[in-house]
Amino acid sequence: MWSLPAWLLRREMLLLAGAALLGAGGIAAWVLLQATVLTIAVAPRDGTEPGLIKAYADALEAAHENVRLKILSFDDVRESAAALQDGRADLAVVRPDVLLPTNGLTLAILRDQAMVIASPEQAGITSFPKLAGKRLGIAAHRDADLWLLRNLLGYYGLTLEEAAGPARDSTVLLVPVDQEAVAGAFRERRIDAFVSIIAPSAPKALALVSAVQGVARGGKVAFVAVEDDGAVIERFPRLQAVTVPGGLFGGRPKLPADDVKTVGASYRLMARASLSRVVAADVTQQLFEKRSAAALSTDAAEYVQAPAYDTTVAATSARIPIHPGAIDYYERDQHGFIERYGDTLYLLGALAGGLVSVLAWIRKRLASLRRERIDEIMDRLLEIAGQARALRDPAAIEALTVEVDALAMDVVRYAREREPDTRILSAASVAIDTARATIADCRTQAVEGGGRIGRSVRLHGAGGA
Repeated sequence: MWSLPAWLLRREMLLLAGAALLGAGGIAAWVLLQATVLTIAVAPRDGTEPGLIKAYADALEAAHENVRLKILSFDDVRESAAALQDGRADLAVVRPDVLLPTNGLTLAILRDQAMVIASPEQAGITSFPKLAGKRLGIAAHRDADLWLLRNLLGYYGLTLEEAAGPARDSTVLLVPVDQEAVAGAFRERRIDAFVSIIAPSAPKALALVSAVQGVARGGKVAFVAVEDDGAVIERFPRLQAVTVPGGLFGGRPKLPADDVKTVGASYRLMARASLSRVVAADVTQQLFEKRSAAALSTDAAEYVQAPAYDTTVAATSARIPIHPGAIDYYERDQHGFIERYGDTLYLLGALAGGLVSVLAWIRKRLASLRRERIDEIMDRLLEIAGQARALRDPAAIEALTVEVDALAMDVVRYAREREPDTRILSAASVAIDTARATIADCRTQAVEGGGRIGRSVRLHGAGGA
C-alpha cells in the first residue's frame, strides 16, 4: 500500500508548509499595496510645467505617498498629448487647443492663459476692429499662440501678417519685440499695441502692463476686450472664456478699470479615460495637498486650480470633460480604505480561510495515514503470531523474529513523530509481546522436536503491507 515518506509526516514539515503559504500570501498582499507608479508626459520643455511636475514628483516621493510619477519630457505639448493618446503615458500635460487626446480627461488646470492686448489709452485701441492697420508687438511665442491670435483676428475679419512693412486696412502686422524692449518699441512707434498670451496674474504679465503704463499719457492703459466671448467659444470650442478682474494690475487709477472679458487657453493635467477613479482621485488630491511643498521649488504651483463646472453632469459631458475620479475628489466623494481595498481584503480573507481548511485537511489526512500504518503493523503482528505456531524450521522462526523487531522499531518511530493515543500504543505493545512470546514458544518446541522442518511461510518485509 502506498504511503508518504516519513519526513513528510513530521509536525515541523506541516508548520513549515503553513508558514510558506502564509508568506506567499503576505508577499501577494505587499505587491498589491505597493505605490502606483504613473508615467506622465510633460511639455513644453522650455515652459514652467517641467519644473512644476518635477516638484510634485519629488514631494510625492519624499512623503512616501501611494502614487509616484515617472516623467517623460517632450519639446512640445502636441507630443505630450500624443504620448497620452497612443498609450505611452498615463498622464500628460495637454493644451487642448493644440491637440486634445481622444482618450484624455481633465484632472486639474495647471495654468490658465489669457490673450491680453494692451496699448496706451491715447492710441484708442479698445476693440478688435480697431486693430485694423495697426502694428501689434509680441514677445517670445509658440506656434499655438499664433494659431489662437490668427483665428481670433479672423473672427473679426482681420488678417495677421508677419512680414515687415506697413499694415493694410484689414490686416494686423505682427512685430516681434523683446520683453525688455516693450516700452522702447512704443516710444519709437514701432508698435501700436502689445499682445501676450499669458496667465494674467503672472509676474511677466504685470511687467508688460507696467511697461505699457510707463509710456501711456497719465499712465492710462487700454485693454482690448472680447465682448462676444460666448460666440467665439462656440466657434473655437477648445478655447475658454477668461475674465481679467478689474484692478488686477494695480496702479492709480486701477488697471484695468473694469473687468476685461477675453479668451485664452489652458495647460491641463489630463489622464487616460481608463485610469481607475480611485487612482485619478489620489493624483488630483496630491496636486492640491502637495501644492505648498511644490511651491518651494516653483511659483507655478500657485496657479494650479480645479476646472470650473456647475454640476456633475456638466463636468462629465463638457467639450473637455473632467475625469470621474477628479470629480470624486472635488465633491468629497472619495472611497475610504475598505471601499478601495475591500475586494483585495475579501480575496485575502478567502485565501486565508481556504489555507486554514487545506492545512486542517492535510493534518487530518496525514493523521489518518499514520493511523493506517500502525493498524497495518498490528495486523501483521497478529498474523505473525498465527504463523509462528505452525513453524518448526529454526531459520523461518528467526526470520519472523527479525521482522517483529523491525515492526517494533516502526512503532517507536511512530510514537516519536507524534503524540499517539495511549490506547493505540498499548494495543501495539500487546501485539508485539504476543508475537514475541509465540515465537519464543515455537522456538522452544522446534529445539525439542529436533529441528523438524515445518511448512514454509511467506515472509513480509518490515515495511511491507
